[in-house]
Amino acid sequence: MAKNSDWKEGLERERKEKDKFFAVHGQSPIPAEERAKFRGLVYYPPNADYQFELELHEHSDKKLLQIEDTGGNIRDFLRWAEFQFKVGDDECTLQAYKSDPSAELLFIPFKDATSGKETYGAGRYIDLEHERDCTPEGRWRFDFNKAYNPWCAYSKNYVCPFVPPENWLKIPVLAGEKKLKREEE
Repeated sequence: MAKNSDWKEGLERERKEKDKFFAVHGQSPIPAEERAKFRGLVYYPPNADYQFELELHEHSDKKLLQIEDTGGNIRDFLRWAEFQFKVGDDECTLQAYKSDPSAELLFIPFKDATSGKETYGAGRYIDLEHERDCTPEGRWRFDFNKAYNPWCAYSKNYVCPFVPPENWLKIPVLAGEKKLKREEE
């Protein structure tokens, strides 16, 4: 793993870049009429306890899972593999999905005990890319500090897949993006 100060600086840099994109870019999910008041996303402080190097347990039988999205559409995902890890004394498992067998991206949607309270109620996502997130030893850098809200959390113009119940964690994940604070709240 990267030295803690390098990791933290990189994470904070990524967060600032995302805030800038959300504030000014034409493709920002923040509605144009809200961008002038947008002061940045809200995050938990970086916490190294929520970053892991994990073995990916690939499923031999990759079942098709149909997941409904916030627009009422059904999306097909392959239940590709799972990650097993511990947070404190709690054993956890999260499924990783692919939209297509040739896709390089692993999609890990999850809900946890903060969902609907401190974080977006429908859950958060983590995306892992082989080239960026896989170590030379074949382990995966899995970092909840990079958990993000789907764009449907910011605008009704987007639809996002719901989190399958198999990826609902009972524990709180005190890392990553929190709910966006809006002026009217």
